[in-house]
Amino acid sequence: MNVENRVRELVTEKLVDRPDLFIVSIKIINNANVTILLDGDNGLGIHDCAMVSRHVGFCLEEENAVSDAYTLEVSSAGVGSPLLMQRQYQKNIERTLAIKLKSGEKMEGVLKEVTDDYITLNISTKEKGKKLSNENKIIANSEIAEAIVQVSFK
Repeated sequence: MNVENRVRELVTEKLVDRPDLFIVSIKIINNANVTILLDGDNGLGIHDCAMVSRHVGFCLEEENAVSDAYTLEVSSAGVGSPLLMQRQYQKNIERTLAIKLKSGEKMEGVLKEVTDDYITLNISTKEKGKKLSNENKIIANSEIAEAIVQVSFK
């Protein structure tokens, strides 16, 4: 079994009692850097990252799964990180997203709906001399190159 699959198994095993938490990605570079990104339906605390880090680190050491020295980083897919999974979109309904399409087009709007095939954004536009108008735009998931939650400090 390769290291990435074993790390995925270990994280999944540790999260079995925490169905609100999920794996966003696992990256292993040159068998020396193991990076685990997690997220949660209701957020993710540092204690959650520490819990997973201790478990994975202990098991990898016990099994001698990584032969050379390595670093293990467990963190949340924080502010500014692109959304990678449908579950991340789902938890961000009613938040503003900046979307970049594969065509290069960019847009920003409030996420209103998430399905297996598309998302719906409510886009507000203001033209000079006219009132603010809102339009719901349906975007196929396959067209999205990147989606990032926009943080508002209002």
